[in-house]
Amino acid sequence: MGTEGSTVLSPLWRGLPPIAPSAVSNSASCALPPRFEAVRTARTFTRTTLQGWGLGGLFDDVALVVSELVTNSLRYALPSEPISGGVYEPPVRLHLMRWTSRLVCAVRDPSEESPTAGEADASAECGRGLFLVESFSDTWGWHPLAGALHGKVVWALFRLPREQHA
Repeated sequence: MGTEGSTVLSPLWRGLPPIAPSAVSNSASCALPPRFEAVRTARTFTRTTLQGWGLGGLFDDVALVVSELVTNSLRYALPSEPISGGVYEPPVRLHLMRWTSRLVCAVRDPSEESPTAGEADASAECGRGLFLVESFSDTWGWHPLAGALHGKVVWALFRLPREQHA
């Protein structure tokens, strides 16, 4: 992932024991189309990646978080109208990064608006996504992208069980 990985994650390390962002032991990334079928693509990508890293047992929790983050990007972060001048493919991208003791899933999208947790009533079918992200991950957050990149990254961190440390 190169420099982008450290740019994407630089604010993530505040308050955590230091790990050099450039010391990712494994990373994978995929572009997602601006359609809700992208959530299925993200889950499949997550399953394949986690299995390849020997972390298949974490799939259920990680996939739920990935699904929520991608759904939020598709629902709230994409412009309603394509940008003039041709075909517009918004830069929604899923990043999975593994360190010895941590796994991070991060979704980059073109909006600079902060994600906000909804106040869903008991009968609502939506509005609980960030609550689920908070419940199933060890911590989560977001930050705007810096420099020439526009948009934001919303990320969730999972501490790996000791037996998963490689």
